[in-house]
Amino acid sequence: MNNKKSLELQEKAVKLIPGMTQLLSKRPDRYSRGVWPTYFKEAKGVEVVDLDDNHYLDFSIGGIGATVLGYADEDVNKAVIDVINKGSATTLNPPEEVALAEKLIELHPWADMARFARGGGEAMSIAVRIARVATKKDVIIFCGYHGWCDWYLAANLGKKEALDSQWIAGLNPNGVPKGLTGTVIPFFYNDINDLHKAVKEAGENLAGIVMEPIRNYEPTKEFIDAVHEAAKTKNVPLIIDEVSAGFRICNGGAHLKLGFKPDIAVFSKALGNGFPISAIIGKEWVMRYAQDAFITSTNWTERVGNAAALAMINKYVKNDVSKHLIHISDLVWNGWERLAKKHNLDIHVGGFKPMIHFSFTNNHFVNIAYFTQEMLKKGFLASGGFYAMYAHTEAQVEQYLNAADEVFEKLSTLIKENKVEENLEGQPAQAGFSRIN
Repeated sequence: MNNKKSLELQEKAVKLIPGMTQLLSKRPDRYSRGVWPTYFKEAKGVEVVDLDDNHYLDFSIGGIGATVLGYADEDVNKAVIDVINKGSATTLNPPEEVALAEKLIELHPWADMARFARGGGEAMSIAVRIARVATKKDVIIFCGYHGWCDWYLAANLGKKEALDSQWIAGLNPNGVPKGLTGTVIPFFYNDINDLHKAVKEAGENLAGIVMEPIRNYEPTKEFIDAVHEAAKTKNVPLIIDEVSAGFRICNGGAHLKLGFKPDIAVFSKALGNGFPISAIIGKEWVMRYAQDAFITSTNWTERVGNAAALAMINKYVKNDVSKHLIHISDLVWNGWERLAKKHNLDIHVGGFKPMIHFSFTNNHFVNIAYFTQEMLKKGFLASGGFYAMYAHTEAQVEQYLNAADEVFEKLSTLIKENKVEENLEGQPAQAGFSRIN
């Protein structure tokens, strides 16, 4: 496999761009630096072409969960091209933002109003600011991953490893004002006692409860009830972060199916099928406070994101996309378990369908780097994670699992011989947050 151009650009990028890429999840060291292609020339459906003209079927984390329909979806692209040709930004506002607000509220009848931004992290910051303005209080309690912004990373100011078990270890709060210490408190998902502990620690300064509706497993009814009771008792908004989970398991937010009753819900990623758009929807009693805060940005008024979101939602609902996503991820999940058993490999399979992952019980980062390396040679972008896209077909899943079968067999032999690392052509995969040089 020739990857000369890709590797040369990586070496140039590391000198020009601190951290090499704009998103941690797209850094080559997350897979296997030295073999992972990192850059793409073009993409369509689930096929990606790299700079060296290698063609891959993407069975990794599909646009980091953003391209739920598939790459360069024709219906979404048509809507985007149409508004680009008509003008994407002017002194006036695009009418599509009103249509998108109506569409999201139609799918979420509990909500009354909507605001828009372009990224998930900034949308979560908007939601938190609205909650703080509405309650005139400061402290947020949370569980899950909620982005890069100061309000969230402040959790690691008082307790250096507070975020380690939430999503990713080693998130350094450098640059976050120390005055934010104590303004955000974590609690564990499905842990009612920990929830109560966080509420007690926040005391009378509690401004809101922030959480993902689902990450690796479903919530218990008792936990959901406890979250609702805490928000009601303290008279604070419940903010559900749907940035990752939204438009996966149903037509809208996962909270609709799981039973959460939010006051605010935040969407991004899948909402635009790869085009930048995020949405903050909520009940009128809390959303009206957005007018009492300075929340504004020029690029939130461009037209492309709104048009992409409307086209994505219409296609998603019309084709019952969530059903297909879950079916495809079922096939992959079952395939991983079957192949691991066949080749005597100890793996753990988890996540929620259609965002799933597997990990090796022992020596994971070396073993997964070898798996990635060999799957690239067979024409697949593959790692420990898999996010299903509407463009994935059963036939492609069969091709992927046939390739994985062969790689698992080779890996099993190398593990027995203790020779996996010496057969790596790149570096072992890396976890957590670290500098890249």
